[in-house]
Amino acid sequence: MPVKLEDRPIEQVREETIDKLIVNYSHGVISAEAFERRLDDASNSDSHQILVDLVADLPMEVDSQYARYKDTQFSPNYRVPSDETEERIVSILSSDERSGQWVVPPRLHVIGVLSSVKLDFSDAVFEHQHVVIRVSDFLGSIEILVPEHINVSTKLAGLLSSTENKSPSMGGRQAPHITLEGFSILSSVEIKEKKTMKEKWMAFANSIKSALGD
Repeated sequence: MPVKLEDRPIEQVREETIDKLIVNYSHGVISAEAFERRLDDASNSDSHQILVDLVADLPMEVDSQYARYKDTQFSPNYRVPSDETEERIVSILSSDERSGQWVVPPRLHVIGVLSSVKLDFSDAVFEHQHVVIRVSDFLGSIEILVPEHINVSTKLAGLLSSTENKSPSMGGRQAPHITLEGFSILSSVEIKEKKTMKEKWMAFANSIKSALGD
């Protein structure tokens, strides 16, 4: 006997709804405007029935090809942790930035003196679930941008410094987890959201639509 709709995990029902929206949008069943409107409703609703009703009129169902493509796009390909020497970013009287599809090492040491360092994890490639960023910052600033499905925690010691962690940290148990440790002196460290999950879903849906040639 199937589980009652209202007894199912709401996040699971939401994900199934979004998957069906993407499949139908990518095949031209609904317009871009309708897709975005329904995606907003699916992202913001906590009602099982509303989520199901959002896609009740859509004919196309999720197939194995879509599931495989989604898996390659959203599932991290973690490697077995090793004892590799940590990578370093040394920034003195300068500015440094890492962004785009850069491979995140398991350990990263950021050393800054009178400098600014920006780490953008929006499209970064995580091969390790647990990442440690060690900070040694003097009279500088460090800005860290993360999407909502990456978890971030801080263990920073500061002297006349500020540390702000505004990341949503909405990732599940298998999501990448970044831990910041170390110290900052007369410096600022800010962690904030860069790309929302809605933007990720939109980009994913458009990539499928482009692949289909629509």
